[in-house]
Amino acid sequence: MLEHLHIKNIALIQESEILFDSGLNILTGETGAGKSMVIDALHFALGGKVNRDFLRKEEQTALVEALFTTQNPKVDMFLEEHGIEPEGDGTLLISRILQSSGRSVARINGNVVTTSMLKALAAELMDLYGQHEHQSLLNPSGHIHLLDRFCGEELVQTLKAYRACFAEERELQKQLQMLCGAESSRAQRLDILRFQKDEIEAAALQSKEEENLLEQKKRLGSIDKLMRFSMEGVRLLYDGTEGIPSVCDHLGDALHCIEEAAQLDASLCDLSERMNDIYAQVEDVSREWKKYTQNLEADPDTLETIEERLQVIYRLKRKYGGSVEEVLQFYQNVVSELELLENSEEKAAELEEKIDQIQNKMHSLAQTMTQLRRKTADQVQAHVESALHDMQMMQARFVIAIEPRKQFTMEGMDQVEFLISANAGEDLKPLAKIASGGEMSRVMLALKTVLVDADEIGTFVFDEIDTGVSGKTARKVGEKMSLLAKKRQIICITHLPQIAAMADSHYRIHKQVIDGRTTTQVERLNDTEACQELARLLGGEEITETTLAAAKELRAQKP
Repeated sequence: MLEHLHIKNIALIQESEILFDSGLNILTGETGAGKSMVIDALHFALGGKVNRDFLRKEEQTALVEALFTTQNPKVDMFLEEHGIEPEGDGTLLISRILQSSGRSVARINGNVVTTSMLKALAAELMDLYGQHEHQSLLNPSGHIHLLDRFCGEELVQTLKAYRACFAEERELQKQLQMLCGAESSRAQRLDILRFQKDEIEAAALQSKEEENLLEQKKRLGSIDKLMRFSMEGVRLLYDGTEGIPSVCDHLGDALHCIEEAAQLDASLCDLSERMNDIYAQVEDVSREWKKYTQNLEADPDTLETIEERLQVIYRLKRKYGGSVEEVLQFYQNVVSELELLENSEEKAAELEEKIDQIQNKMHSLAQTMTQLRRKTADQVQAHVESALHDMQMMQARFVIAIEPRKQFTMEGMDQVEFLISANAGEDLKPLAKIASGGEMSRVMLALKTVLVDADEIGTFVFDEIDTGVSGKTARKVGEKMSLLAKKRQIICITHLPQIAAMADSHYRIHKQVIDGRTTTQVERLNDTEACQELARLLGGEEITETTLAAAKELRAQKP
């Protein structure tokens, strides 16, 4: 659930802290006071788009922070997949900053995340219903997704297996289409593949060859320096010069001295042996280095051959990959595709057989999903109709129509559409043909009421759920929301006293002028203040004994 919302520099809100509770949280206020700004701020925090007017005038940045507590395993899985450390107390802090440039920065538990990541997490935390959801409900293409949310884990796993088959079948169809394409296109492709194969084969590339060639090039390209350093080193170590003994000469003299001394003092015998080993090693190194130096010579022909070979490698890398290994992998892919095309008839028959097998499996999985959806649809229909009857749509009929498709889709072979008859004697119609906004709001609330038992989302947000309803119907809508709030946290903006009276926690949103600037404030009301706010909703700005008594009576009727 949403515990705490911090808003800073959003439209008319300079800064506001809202502490929400479980149950039904009601937000009320005069028209234009900024009620929807709170929902807009929450929508922004969870990855929604905003325009430039969202940022408070003359400010450089806006900030929204939302603190949640959650026990949803899907949230835990999300955090683990994205390497975000969960808090020990189960809290989750989401923050998002909007800059005057229009750019934004989002964080989850202090970790910077992308907007798409934020939206993915938000889908597991909160279900926000406003006018935009009217549009999604009117679009039949989304109805199958809504129905599937009621179907449980069995459908989730079946759909996962089906989609894996669907992706494999599409890939096989692509291969088959390539094989059976126009003969000219196939011939052109064969020519290209054969040229690529021959070119790479002619090069006879070897793994690590480029590194070895570069090392040889470095050696041969620096032969003059190498000879100079080697000759000087051999002179100092072994050859010496006229009048200047070499290191080996000095070591030999020193070795003679220590050997003579060791004959006079046995304690020097160990040093004498170590000195003898050192002399032998230095002499051995000196001779090998001298031999190496004598064999050093410039080899421009070999250097040119190496350079030509490297150019061959560079050309192939530019065409087929960034490294020799990638070029060799490209070669393997070419060989595989060539084999496929050169044996097209045989391969086509194999592909067709595989496609038939996988389509049979898809058909079986799709039938299982259809059965699950039909079974669930019967249950959902009954529950939604019951909820609509509770909200004064006494003659309403709600039907989830499931029709077979002729082709496989990502969702199976079902076409799902929600149909409704709002009044007795009317035919079932698509939701898009509902004339009344109040009826649409009640259909959505009925769906949410049923969905609560099939979902792990902890918070439902309703903005303008009371559109087009009043009187007894508003009372029934309020009661339905109150019952829903016993299972989930509800945050609702309303202007109807019948709904506001059901609040477990009531917040009033109002404007005031501070230092010449209009600012929206959000304050939590106690019982007395909540009754006064209800009285205002009932009778306008002037609160009378009559409206106050009516407000108290409404509060007393809360289920």
